[in-house]
Amino acid sequence: MRLALPDTFDVVLLQGEAECFLDQDVPGDAAEAFATKFGWDPRAEEGPFLYVRVVPKSVRAWRGEPELRGRVIMRDGTWLE
Repeated sequence: MRLALPDTFDVVLLQGEAECFLDQDVPGDAAEAFATKFGWDPRAEEGPFLYVRVVPKSVRAWRGEPELRGRVIMRDGTWLE
């Protein structure tokens, strides 16, 4: 799975393994950590929600075109910087 966050100027590109959990199946500690961080608990809402956990294998980050080269900051799950 690849995720590109947040926009086209300041970019973080994660590549890794993704695991999906329905709201009723998400591990309790992960759901609590999410709710604490964001101040919102999808488990309390009506309708189904999907949690996605991504374990990054590589991460690239850059700001604009001048920084496109050499922006791998994680490879094979190990931070390079």
